[in-house]
Amino acid sequence: MKLLVDTKARRVLFAEAGKDVVDFLFSLLALPIGTAVKLIGAKSMVGSAGDLYRSVEKLDGTYVQPGAAKDAILRPVMARSPANSALLGLPTPSNRFFRCSSFSGCRDYVTDVSGTKCPRCSCAMTIQIQYAPPAGAIAQNAATAVAAADGFVRGVVTYTVMDSLAVSPMSAISSIALLNTFAVRDLTALQEKIVHIGYKEGLEILKASPQSKTVLTDVFL
Repeated sequence: MKLLVDTKARRVLFAEAGKDVVDFLFSLLALPIGTAVKLIGAKSMVGSAGDLYRSVEKLDGTYVQPGAAKDAILRPVMARSPANSALLGLPTPSNRFFRCSSFSGCRDYVTDVSGTKCPRCSCAMTIQIQYAPPAGAIAQNAATAVAAADGFVRGVVTYTVMDSLAVSPMSAISSIALLNTFAVRDLTALQEKIVHIGYKEGLEILKASPQSKTVLTDVFL
């Protein structure tokens, strides 16, 4: 990603980004709150979400309903979506299901989290069973997987990313208009800076985005 920096004001005016960056930024909108808290760290969260997350972590199993899994809240699996990005290494949904290991009168219970306690006998539900998709679902799932692999936005376009993370297609005219919007008088103060978004930078962007309108400046300057 290429940043245009006002060195005098020490701020990022806007950035030029490709498909991978924009797909990642849009994927942040699909993150469950529990996943965001886990990635950032409960103690680093602004507001009450961190305290809420720790409350579930500390909650004794005796207060949890039989068959309910704390991991479903603490480590939720994201639904398959074209906006999902692999940058943060998020879990993806699977069609794996498990039954009770004793299977003694427990045929009515199934879970998608291995090790969940059986609501009937409290044994661990660890025996994997076969999932039979409905007619037409295989083709639909394959199409969804292809769309997810292709990402969310088109790759032949360059995008403008504002300091606030607002995204729009880039053009020469739009870039000139942006410079006029910022009322830049001294063009010699402008400097290009190329940055790479990896796991660390992705987490910093995720952490800053709910509380800042100057995310790119906060993360990269």
